[in-house]
Amino acid sequence: MNVPIKLMFLLAASALVTGCNPVLRTHGYVPTAEKPQAVNPDTDTKTSVLSRLGNPSVKSTFEEDLDDDVWYYINSVRQRYAYLRPQLEDRTITAIHFNPDGQVTKVAEYGLEDGIPVNYVDRKTPTRGRELSVLEQIFGTIGRLPTDRLTGQNGPNGGGGGGGAGQPLGGN
Repeated sequence: MNVPIKLMFLLAASALVTGCNPVLRTHGYVPTAEKPQAVNPDTDTKTSVLSRLGNPSVKSTFEEDLDDDVWYYINSVRQRYAYLRPQLEDRTITAIHFNPDGQVTKVAEYGLEDGIPVNYVDRKTPTRGRELSVLEQIFGTIGRLPTDRLTGQNGPNGGGGGGGAGQPLGGN
């Protein structure tokens, strides 16, 4: 074989092989110096957690109604091959629980194995009334349109300003 042909074959093969390498993408909270798991329930408060870790990914809802406030730091890694749907490679959820005074009470960590698949319901919510056909939608308004508004003529009590020259205001 000729050297340029071998070189072209080698370049094409390397391009194909690199196209099969996965692309990893990190989503959500990315820990910098300290990981959320390093929070100490004995000494840390909301202020210290916020200053060390930054804002959480999600805060629990209805904070004022519950005795327990929870901050969630969520990190996930997705792997994607060329044109295929991305697959979840890893997920870490750190839940930091606070008491009403702002003191850390518990730190819990959840992984990908702790997730529960949710089955979506395929049913549709019924609507009131009936469905109109295309012809009913097109021709349904014929006879219902106010003709006086289409022609620009106003009835005796119509209103569009005052009377003309020599006519008193108010119609008759």
